[in-house]
Amino acid sequence: MGGWFAYQELQDQLSANEPVAVPDVEGLTEQLAVREINEAGLQDLVQREPNADVKEGNVFQQDPQPGERIERGNYVTILVSSGPPKTRVPNVVGRNRDAAVAALADAGLEANVVAVNSLQDVNVVLATDPKAGTELIEGSTVRVNVSKGPKPVTVPNVIGTAYESAESQLQGVGFAVAREEVEDTQPAGTVVGQSPAAGTQQAKGSVITLQVSSGPQVSQIPDVTSQTEAAATAQLETSGFAVQVVEEIVEDEGLDGRVLSQDPEGGTEAQQGTTVVIVIGRFEAPAPPAATTTTTTAPPPTTPGTTTPP
Repeated sequence: MGGWFAYQELQDQLSANEPVAVPDVEGLTEQLAVREINEAGLQDLVQREPNADVKEGNVFQQDPQPGERIERGNYVTILVSSGPPKTRVPNVVGRNRDAAVAALADAGLEANVVAVNSLQDVNVVLATDPKAGTELIEGSTVRVNVSKGPKPVTVPNVIGTAYESAESQLQGVGFAVAREEVEDTQPAGTVVGQSPAAGTQQAKGSVITLQVSSGPQVSQIPDVTSQTEAAATAQLETSGFAVQVVEEIVEDEGLDGRVLSQDPEGGTEAQQGTTVVIVIGRFEAPAPPAATTTTTTAPPPTTPGTTTPP
């Protein structure tokens, strides 16, 4: 009887030293894979790593490979998926658009850039969603708000108003104002032009340049009396004045087509654009005197037998 037990013990020892085949546990859940490894007389060594292609909790790799024979009690290492690889959103607020997109790409994330109105410079990153530090699955999309500058404002029409009033109105809606003096017939200090034009959309803080009248220019009216109509008109218009022609009949042929008088008179100071009336002579020959007609009175008729008294 003792001999049989000794024999059985020897058989068990030989069996224990016999190599065993490594079971195929790839694709199994961690729990099932560990059980099969242990039932084969082997020990398990579990390591968890991210894997985007294998469901979380399932084995995606093992070492030694399935079917390989190893001694009992040896370890079989299994890699168990912890799910898709994850990453954290980097802090890109305050950076420019391109730098932010590059930083997110380096972190394995995609950027959805959205332009929004802001007082910040154009293309500066204002915020991200999710916020910096948030853990996401690699390949996730992060919204990136970037500035497209202040919201445009409609430029009001200030032409025809006094400069001080126009300046106050423009500054009240967020514009800066620049002044440019120009000669104009409007009273001094009146806005006669603006750039950009009224009605256009401009960003707050933009500069609106106002052309402001320095008042009409005053100059001396030239004396054009005795000049021809053409010469007088040309000289007056060149000097910045308007011309109105009035004709007057003259009997002196030498005054035909000549300026007889002007109003205002030559030498008078007047604003540019003032109308000067010039009187032009138009010769008409006098009508010939009417012809004299002689009337003869016939004697009264006589009747026969009648004696005409002496």
